[in-house]
Amino acid sequence: MEQPPFSEAPPLPAWLAEQLPYRRRIFSSGNYRMHFIDEGCGPAVLMQHGNPMWCFLWRKVMQELLQQPVRVIAPDLIGMGFSDKPRDPAIHTLEFHGHQLSELIRALDLQDITIVGQDWGGPISGLAAALNPGRIAGAVFANTSLRLPTKPPRVTPFHRFANRPVISDLAFRLFNFPMPMLPKVQGNPASLGPAEMRAYRYPLRHLRDRTAPLALARMVPTRLEHPTIAQLALVDRWARNFAGPVELVWGCRDPILGRALHGNQELFPNARVTETQAGHFLQEEVPGELAAAINRVIATTTAPA
Repeated sequence: MEQPPFSEAPPLPAWLAEQLPYRRRIFSSGNYRMHFIDEGCGPAVLMQHGNPMWCFLWRKVMQELLQQPVRVIAPDLIGMGFSDKPRDPAIHTLEFHGHQLSELIRALDLQDITIVGQDWGGPISGLAAALNPGRIAGAVFANTSLRLPTKPPRVTPFHRFANRPVISDLAFRLFNFPMPMLPKVQGNPASLGPAEMRAYRYPLRHLRDRTAPLALARMVPTRLEHPTIAQLALVDRWARNFAGPVELVWGCRDPILGRALHGNQELFPNARVTETQAGHFLQEEVPGELAAAINRVIATTTAPA
């Protein structure tokens, strides 16, 4: 007998469950199981994290959103959080992750979705949107990049390091890189204190589970011939043609993607923009601004015609 695709997630340690008191489920598709939060009833909000985080990153935004009738869905990327962690780095492509998210959307039969993406969650949710254009009602993007490069990309020191063989493998595998550096990309480094870092490190506590952070770092295009470029073209095309409401919420003190705001404004010239003094993981610093943007988009998409 075929197994159902959804099951309840195993319990979390008590210290972590206290901070994440939401319904968690497992979606089994093909060879992989995806862990995700599925809480509330109402318009669907699909929130996708990036590297090297998991759905815990959205907990403060969820707390704000769930004061209203909404359904919040926050998946862990394969390789991250409590999703399966395959050890082959070659599976980690934008195409793979976009299709995994698309399968979840279709299995849940989500309609009129507001997608929310940060870091890699932007292009991954953008690709899922391109694969399911009729299901997407609105979008909120934060400190991400969905635009297709038209000239050789500017490569950050972090991504140059990630593409150096051997030394980057050792750093990511043995020292759980870039976890120790995360507070340094915040507007307020104290926003990622010991309690938060304990939660972010926990799913990657075993060396054998640390394949994805380096693989996702290497997914960032370093040249126009990079394998990610073809899928980014689909994301870019979807973004330029999307007619629903879009908001951009930005942490301007982000040393990684703070400058990417202007490129996203080119894709979404009519988007409302909220600039903040947060850093890269602005969910920890300005959750209220993110929740407000999401609520405005939902109000627009659900308003009577």
